[in-house]
Amino acid sequence: MTTGAWIFIVILGVLAGAVGGFFLARRYMMNYFAENPPISEDMLRNMMMQMGQKPSERKVKQILASMKAQSAKNTKKNK
Repeated sequence: MTTGAWIFIVILGVLAGAVGGFFLARRYMMNYFAENPPISEDMLRNMMMQMGQKPSERKVKQILASMKAQSAKNTKKNK
């Protein structure tokens, strides 16, 4: 094989690895955020208290459920 062919194969391998790594990392992060949302109940309660609202347990659960539903909708839409 010539030197040009080796260079082409190496460049092709690097590009394939970069593209494959990007999509694997993206899938991993999507699954991670679906299982572990970046906001918790305590964080939501604190935000509501800072905004001057009294956070009831029902309202906190309702907001978390709507956020989870929105996340599922966006995940389904992106597939």
